[in-house]
Amino acid sequence: MKNIFMKRIIPFAAICIFQMLFSTNTWCADLKKGATAYKDGDYAAALREWKPLAFQGNAKAQFFLGNMYYKGIGVPQNDGTAYKWFKKAAEEGLTRAQNNLGTLYMRGLGVSRNNTRAFIWLHISALQGDKVGIKNRDLVAKIMSENQIKKAEEIALECKKKKYKGCY
Repeated sequence: MKNIFMKRIIPFAAICIFQMLFSTNTWCADLKKGATAYKDGDYAAALREWKPLAFQGNAKAQFFLGNMYYKGIGVPQNDGTAYKWFKKAAEEGLTRAQNNLGTLYMRGLGVSRNNTRAFIWLHISALQGDKVGIKNRDLVAKIMSENQIKKAEEIALECKKKKYKGCY
């Protein structure tokens, strides 16, 4: 019995310890723990929870990181980094991120101001029923020509068909 323990359990334990010490800690990241930490003002803990998830492609974690960078909460304020995270989340189909991405284009924050790209992402958000997306899309539309709007609507529909990958 002792021999089996030595041959099977100890190597397994060593592997587990190695993984705990040298992994990226993505196995223990938790979206809800991050939200609780954020709500409690522990932004460093929120960042520790959300960052690994964001790198794994979790759209909500990407969105939350985008907000942290956009607002400069717990991290240095950086519109370019906010853009990066909002774009990743928008490409995963997260409506709120699509709205925020369009808003960054609309205001020229972290990216060059571009009304067409703003309209595209805001229209995508609006098509999913996002009230803020509808409002922002309509604001951008006021300073665009009818031809620009028509073309942007077509691009938005194509983007939606491609599941938001490879869009502006």
